[in-house]
Amino acid sequence: MTSFVLPHEVHGDGAHKVIAVHGWFADRSAYAAVLPDLDRTAFQYALVDLRGYGEARDVAGAYTTSEAAADVVELAARLGWARFSVVGHSMGGAVAQRVLTLAPDRLRRLVGVSPVPASGLSLPEDQWELFADAAHRPENRRTIMDVTTGGRLPAAWLDRMVTRSLALSDPKAFRAYLDSWAGADFHAEVEGARVPALAVTGALDPALSAALMRETWMRWYPDAELHELARTGHYAMDESPLDLIGVVESFLRAEEADADGAGGEA
Repeated sequence: MTSFVLPHEVHGDGAHKVIAVHGWFADRSAYAAVLPDLDRTAFQYALVDLRGYGEARDVAGAYTTSEAAADVVELAARLGWARFSVVGHSMGGAVAQRVLTLAPDRLRRLVGVSPVPASGLSLPEDQWELFADAAHRPENRRTIMDVTTGGRLPAAWLDRMVTRSLALSDPKAFRAYLDSWAGADFHAEVEGARVPALAVTGALDPALSAALMRETWMRWYPDAELHELARTGHYAMDESPLDLIGVVESFLRAEEADADGAGGEA
């Protein structure tokens, strides 16, 4: 049986290989705003579409973070990447941590941009209904985006993001992924892992905040770093693209020997 290969696009020809995984609301176009200014000499980036999104919108699957991680590892093998780093946004941050459980010796560095913790995300009943119904209610998607960006971004941006999200995601897959990224707790499988791990959060994101990362990410990963972007919410790629690139690529450039030091917070 032929295994599934994630639709992807590769940018750059650098020696440091990086796979970028999108979040719940978008396909690989989530990284469009940072793409022009990435360092393509030092890095080679592969941007992927998970099952149920983008070019893989109609691909069948279980639509779980563990399945997505297995697809990422398979893609790295197809690309011939013996070692690589993973950058994951939101739900993609959970996928990136799942990759750590599957290929710990192949993962060079781990980056989560407003990442869902490996413990999942407990939502009060009213919030759960808001998120669950977002699969078929555009107004719910708009509310979630507005709240998680501090309620201060232009209406046109919110409308564009909702339109993109609806066009690029399958409702069935969208709903199924929620059960996985919010409900699955696999933090015992990553706790204590020595991979250098960076969490980048937005100061205006009330859900996946720096405070939550201190209780999760920073406790689990001995070589962890935390960086909070000011005047930024949940979508740092759109809200603060140049700041995000600076923080992430500086971390990716750091020498492997830095992993022997203590984790820090900026």
